[in-house]
Amino acid sequence: MSLLNSILPSLGRTPAPASVPNESPVQTVKPLFEIKETPEAFGVVVQLPGVAKDGLELTIEDGLVRLVGRRSTAVPTGWTTLHRETADSAYELLLAHDHAFAADKVVAELRDGVLRFSLPKTEALKPRKIVVN
Repeated sequence: MSLLNSILPSLGRTPAPASVPNESPVQTVKPLFEIKETPEAFGVVVQLPGVAKDGLELTIEDGLVRLVGRRSTAVPTGWTTLHRETADSAYELLLAHDHAFAADKVVAELRDGVLRFSLPKTEALKPRKIVVN
């Protein structure tokens, strides 16, 4: 089994905890994402339309990569929304992992609503050539 198979995505829509005790829970949506494995790293591409850098949180802790993206829905003064094709829901993606990468070397970039980040493998997991005498 590949190490890539050990990364498990979360399932569907999940309620996020409400920030105010009397407020109802906010629905989150799992964004579209793709994971690719190379000998050096795991590459993750996540589609986050409408999310800016200041609305993005990417954390890695205790076997879990957690991504939360909040869209800015500022409507100009005097405008009335007649129809919206997307909900106001925030994005949330949870990926479980087996500590197979170096968390301190993760590199992430958000451009045009697409987040790309690399999870470099630890040295012990990288392929190496063994010389036989």
